[in-house]
Amino acid sequence: MSKGRLRLGVLGAGAWTVASHLPNVVQRKDEVDLVSVCRRDPVQAEAIRARFGFDFATTDFQEVLDAGVDLCIVAGPVAVHHEHAKAALEAGAHVLCEKPFTLRASEAWELVELATRRERHLVLAYGWHYFPMVEAARSWMQTTGIGQIEQVAVNMSSTTREALRGQQPAFSDRQDSDSGDVDLSNTDPLFVPRPETGADPAVAGGGYAQAQLSHALGLLFWLTELRCADVFAWMATPPDSRVEFHDALCLRFDNDAVGTVSGGSNHLGSNQNKHKLDIRIIGSDGQFHIDMERELAWIYRPGELDEQFPASPGDGAYNCDGPIHALIDLALGRDVTNQSPGEVGARTVEVIEGAYCSAEAGLPVSISSLF
Repeated sequence: MSKGRLRLGVLGAGAWTVASHLPNVVQRKDEVDLVSVCRRDPVQAEAIRARFGFDFATTDFQEVLDAGVDLCIVAGPVAVHHEHAKAALEAGAHVLCEKPFTLRASEAWELVELATRRERHLVLAYGWHYFPMVEAARSWMQTTGIGQIEQVAVNMSSTTREALRGQQPAFSDRQDSDSGDVDLSNTDPLFVPRPETGADPAVAGGGYAQAQLSHALGLLFWLTELRCADVFAWMATPPDSRVEFHDALCLRFDNDAVGTVSGGSNHLGSNQNKHKLDIRIIGSDGQFHIDMERELAWIYRPGELDEQFPASPGDGAYNCDGPIHALIDLALGRDVTNQSPGEVGARTVEVIEGAYCSAEAGLPVSISSLF
């Protein structure tokens, strides 16, 4: 390794990693050596090695870590995130973990504690957290605030019907494309998600709540200090699917605030496949609203403040550029903020795990019962 350079390994180089994370890493080639990449299919693993210039490819994740890496992207299915991220942290690597973080809240908190104990950075792949509009919104909530939070309403919908049936089209491989764009003309298998990634509950852990509400809840818990205490959930699963397409959650938070979280699977092509994510919060001293679809962020305190962030069209369109660049900068010791820390992901997993338990039992679930 050249002095001052970082060695990167990838555990689970799926379609999203190929379309988003690795093109961003290549932008930092003067600081990062691409050492090792793991993918279950040996032919595709070798194709990724050749495409991006890794030293070697393997189907065994332990061989990636044995090569000695400073940075590790953990991006296999959520069912293996805990095992892979734990092994990477124990090997001394700083970790970028894809969302959803883990299947179990206990696993998520274990990783948070392990990263702290090992003094390693643990960054989650929540792309919106690094957008200027969200940075401004968090600053408002942290400094000005709206008093004691009383009520929260979160609504998200996105084009996931195909993915949850195991039929997701390829991601775009165009350099001018926002990461996450679907490209129906792209036939490169490296950019096509494996069917089971979203459609097999044993691999995906569930449907829309895992795939997308993990984004919505992650943003809520980055903007606020809330933690869920109890959750009740209804979930709707079409007859031809093994995972749910739509979710309706009722929450009670640790400060006695109440909230609703809803998620729905849009049809491919609707609103040019742009995500809808809307968070509204009412507090004792004011109100807050952020809408990623309409590029709106607003805070209001009666008689003293009514401010809106000056966003432009396209400022809310999703990409996941921020997290991997943050991980690299953090590992190099630069003065940057981890805007998608593991602790936020752990609070998110608490809600999602509790929601699936509630939907199955038909009863409210106390988050404390998960531990």
